[in-house]
Amino acid sequence: MSLFDDIGGEAALRPLIDDFIDRCFDDVMIGFIFQRADRARIKRFEYEHAAHLLGAGTPYTGRDLAAVHRKHRILSGQFGRRRQILIEVCDDRGVPMRVRDSWIAAQEALRDQITPETSSTCNDGVRS
Repeated sequence: MSLFDDIGGEAALRPLIDDFIDRCFDDVMIGFIFQRADRARIKRFEYEHAAHLLGAGTPYTGRDLAAVHRKHRILSGQFGRRRQILIEVCDDRGVPMRVRDSWIAAQEALRDQITPETSSTCNDGVRS
């Protein structure tokens, strides 16, 4: 059984991604990064990427992550804030801890493709 199955498959992952992306767009710390982005498009690619990372066999059809994010000059703290939002959404939606931790680790492994900074101390004093 894959992590995708453990999370509840597409029926659980799609609304989780919708919630996650909505929170990112609406967040006071990182929302400005998305002000010109198409929310539905971001949700589509985020779903594909997450499903792929979680073992669904779903192909990711978006552009290369490094190329897409390079123009935004994303800081490590902003990367960390997005990570924290994903943790909160997973916790709020009852995602099994092993799925959440694997997903976060996979996201963390992509850090160097998203930001040139190598670490983050962002946790806002919020749940972790």
